[in-house]
Amino acid sequence: MITKKTIHKVPQKEGFMDITIEVGELAGQADGSVVVRSGNAMLLATVVEREETENLGFLPLSVDYQEKFYAAGKIPGGFLKREGKASEHEILISRLVDRALRPCFPKGYNHAVQVTLWLISADKHVSADTLAILGASAALSISHIPVDMPVSGVRVARIDGRLCLNPINSDLKKADMDLMVAATPSSIIMLEGKMKEVGEKDVLEAIAYGYEAIQMHCDLLQALAAQSGIQKAAVDQAQEDVLLEAYEKHFYAPCYEIAKSGMQSKKARNKAFEKVRQAYVATLAEEDRKDDEIDMYFTSIRKKVMTDLLVKEGKRIDGRGTEDIRQISTIVDYIPSAHGSALFTRGETQSLATVTLGGKLDEQLLDGATVSGYSKIMLHYNFPGFSTGEIKPARGPARREIGHAALALNSLKPVLPENDPKTIRIVSEILESNGSSSMATVASSSAALADAGVPIKRLVAGIAMGSILAEDRPIILSDISGDEDYFGNMDFKIAGTEQGFNAIQLDTKLDLKNQKLDIETVDMIVRQAQKGIMYILKKINLVIAEPRQSYKPHAPITSTLQIDKTKIGALIGPGGKVIKDIQESTKANLDIAEKSEYAVVTVFAPNQEASNRAIERIKSITAVPVIGQTYQGKIKNIQDFGVFVEFMPGKDGLLHISEMSEEKLDTLEGLFEIGQEIEVKLIKIHAKTGKFGLSILGLYKD
Repeated sequence: MITKKTIHKVPQKEGFMDITIEVGELAGQADGSVVVRSGNAMLLATVVEREETENLGFLPLSVDYQEKFYAAGKIPGGFLKREGKASEHEILISRLVDRALRPCFPKGYNHAVQVTLWLISADKHVSADTLAILGASAALSISHIPVDMPVSGVRVARIDGRLCLNPINSDLKKADMDLMVAATPSSIIMLEGKMKEVGEKDVLEAIAYGYEAIQMHCDLLQALAAQSGIQKAAVDQAQEDVLLEAYEKHFYAPCYEIAKSGMQSKKARNKAFEKVRQAYVATLAEEDRKDDEIDMYFTSIRKKVMTDLLVKEGKRIDGRGTEDIRQISTIVDYIPSAHGSALFTRGETQSLATVTLGGKLDEQLLDGATVSGYSKIMLHYNFPGFSTGEIKPARGPARREIGHAALALNSLKPVLPENDPKTIRIVSEILESNGSSSMATVASSSAALADAGVPIKRLVAGIAMGSILAEDRPIILSDISGDEDYFGNMDFKIAGTEQGFNAIQLDTKLDLKNQKLDIETVDMIVRQAQKGIMYILKKINLVIAEPRQSYKPHAPITSTLQIDKTKIGALIGPGGKVIKDIQESTKANLDIAEKSEYAVVTVFAPNQEASNRAIERIKSITAVPVIGQTYQGKIKNIQDFGVFVEFMPGKDGLLHISEMSEEKLDTLEGLFEIGQEIEVKLIKIHAKTGKFGLSILGLYKD
């Protein structure tokens, strides 16, 4: 345990603020603990290991990121007034860190490890996700936990045509590319990025820029590990290799024949593999059966079979070539009652996407420590158990579902109309899954938006790329299946339009001691992905090539109109009486937003008729009186000198006795009644008082 506080400045290529790592002051009983600072931002990163109790066959790593409300000087909303369930924002950062750390643990290590990241002080200029990967890796570096090598992450954004490292939040809003890069000294291991139809060369330049900056971080992390004096735990893999060789004698040949047969059905292929496993188990005495061990090595052998099949024969386990994309089918307007829908099927992966249009009241409230406001665009991704033939409790969305939804939404945002008053909710129901359901979501959602008549700029498609690194050369696979994702070395998702890329996401499962992912390989993958995206878009375009020219008859209508700022009070009325009456009588919802020079009224109505009636009412209330214009008014008060007429909603004018007849009138008795409707002409607006003068001269014939 380190007890003496030390502060280490993180070397940077550039950056808005200095970053420091503090060791030895907080959370002394954790296996590793640091505080990362940048400006006023403070991130506490801790790591704790629990020794293994059984051979799980995988790394039980958990990463939990939380933003404390006190960090931003806020009190949590809701009844409990304390931090609770992780928000989607926190879950996405937790996933980001998990995906960066996981490849750095040695093969065969399966102790339970928990990484806890707390934002304990916030800075409006600093994005905490730029500190999270660095903090988690620093905590691991000074612990005994045997990570193979240090890892760090940086944000690379392109602002006004220039690449920037870890820009401040206000500048980030102007970026057309926002990319998180995580890497070790020898390999890129994780990418997460959103962009606005950016070209392949620009994306690669940003990745290389971030990778270069990370090298300086890794140098510091290695120095921290050396200075700590803590001995890393050893992981013995010798026994594994002996056991693997023994199991290969039973499983390799029959599994290779199954893979070579090119079965396209995942279920049929898995049944064939299971028969091989069961046949071997049947030869064992009960006391010799070690099911967990058998399953682990059977999995390893299936991966070797898949790799060998590609190397020896250039074939994939479903019979495809390396660049082949599975059969694609797209159906639009599949759900007649939805505002827009599309069913996209690619091989054995199927997504049913629906679009629902709403108004201002349907916006999602965002209320977190560092995230607040409203969101007008939502995408929800659901992955039920039946999509993979499994039984799964129907509960809330898991972290994976939240991550996939965020990736798909980032892919679609660049083509959505700007300043559109509508709220849009997209739902992707995964009905069948055998690889890359998130990219199927991108395709189905894009087609559903077009079917709904949302004026998107272009259709969007995505593809999941994989790679098998064998014999020191990468074999790149387009449109990977579930097995290729599970057994392969990476899952590289790329989405975009005919104009460029909108989103990328890379996860790796490399053996970092023997394998690496360099810029050249990323370049090859991106080029091949671009071909795949163009192919998928071509298939979708055969069904729907552009958005419908109008919304569907049962879709709600959203309209906007500008009014004079001084008319807001009249439109609302005393106690909201006027606006409530409009909403109740027309069934339309109204939202008023005050701008610098005018006000904007947004009308959200269930149909065109309701919209027209609401707009007519608004115009009548907010219209500006025009001298010389005639109006239909109602008499409100009668005096000896004239009558007061409400000629516009909330506007009374005096119809003086002298403006009633060419001849002089001595009395008004018997001529008018309160409540009587009368046509009047506006003849005067008093410059100082703003009072209105009315006349009926020339409007009525004797």
